[in-house]
Amino acid sequence: MESHSPQPQATHRILVIANETVEGRQLHEAVLARAGEAETAEVLVVCPALNSRLRHWVSDEDGARRKADQRLRSSLLRLGGDGVVADGWVGDADPLQAIADGLRAFAADQLIIATHPEGRSNWLEHDLIGRARDQFDLPITHVVVAENALIAA
Repeated sequence: MESHSPQPQATHRILVIANETVEGRQLHEAVLARAGEAETAEVLVVCPALNSRLRHWVSDEDGARRKADQRLRSSLLRLGGDGVVADGWVGDADPLQAIADGLRAFAADQLIIATHPEGRSNWLEHDLIGRARDQFDLPITHVVVAENALIAA
């Protein structure tokens, strides 16, 4: 009797939303696993530029954008080094808007959202995962990145 394993999808398009967690080991492993489910995969990483309310109010977002860009570049280099075709940008501070912007430019078939653990995550406190599931018609994977799991650059 012959055993047939399911054929991989031709191209898998994954949208990743993460900020401080974008360099996390758990996120990196989740992206590699999802990308490996297809013959080819394309990944877009959007890193919202998070800022304090005061700095946002006085339009001082340069530092937040610079830090987000540094983390993003490190993550993209690591993914590329593991053979994943990945691109990315620093996105809107509102993660739901960052997702919407990403989907306008990139027809993803899956969304991965990375957060800090409960108790440390502002995104979880504001139910980002539930709101994203309500707003976007895509499979969503939530990856929790432990504090000690950030990959050293």
